[in-house]
Amino acid sequence: MNRFLKFIYEGIRLCRPHQWYKNLLIFLPIVFSKNLLTAELWSPLILGFISLVLISSVNYIFNDAIDYQKDRKNPEKMHRPIASGIISSWRASIIAMLLLFGALYVSFSLNIIFFYIVIMLFFLTLIYSVYLKNELFADIIIIGINFVLRTISGSILMNAEISPWVIICVFFFTLFLTVGKRYSEIIFLKDGASNHRKVLNEYDSKTLNSLMDISTTVFIITFSIFTFFSQHSQNLIYLVPLFVYVILRYTWLIRNGSIIARHPEKIYKDKKLFVSLLLFIFLSTLLIYFP
Repeated sequence: MNRFLKFIYEGIRLCRPHQWYKNLLIFLPIVFSKNLLTAELWSPLILGFISLVLISSVNYIFNDAIDYQKDRKNPEKMHRPIASGIISSWRASIIAMLLLFGALYVSFSLNIIFFYIVIMLFFLTLIYSVYLKNELFADIIIIGINFVLRTISGSILMNAEISPWVIICVFFFTLFLTVGKRYSEIIFLKDGASNHRKVLNEYDSKTLNSLMDISTTVFIITFSIFTFFSQHSQNLIYLVPLFVYVILRYTWLIRNGSIIARHPEKIYKDKKLFVSLLLFIFLSTLLIYFP
């Protein structure tokens, strides 16, 4: 029984539940469309979120199966179920196929366009894992597209339009996070960086610094323009200073080698950033719904 429970635990860990927060982007359209309290919209969005969680878990498993030898050389990834040998590749493949079937079934039952988006996410991430993650610049752009698709999927399930500015903000936000992660990986892994991720051999700190400056600047400008032109969120312009503080704080953590840059889900480790972000989210919601 203990072996069975351990297998279940490792199977869940294989799906990287700490990464599932990325799929919360599906709820972004319901917030900015001022439909947060519209009860009938929540059911398809929650099921859509589950579908995205399942398909992202499939991609994580395939990625680990492809990279398990490299992961064994990474001090932060060597304990993953496949890399450590706790779960064999064939068992991981069976788990992945079951999750893939579940994701496709749920998405197809919701909306045919959403179903196509889920398929696109699967193949884009698979292509990324096999090829594009080793291509300079393409590795960060494909992740940005992936996040944009998650956001668009929410508007599809709601049958509502989403502001192009939201899409642009999401894209440059993702670029900002991904570039920061690459920079942090080079600092953390040092000479062994290219053994973990081949593309890190082509990046250098100077290039990544420039990319970080560009993505940060464009992200701040895009968000500021969005607050000015958005129909439902013009009052958000008053939060631009707080927004800039959050971005600058995160940038400072990146440049100082914080673990948060490599693992954004550990944002709670920096109290100033965590509290500021929670305050920004709370005030943003308040200003959208109670202008």
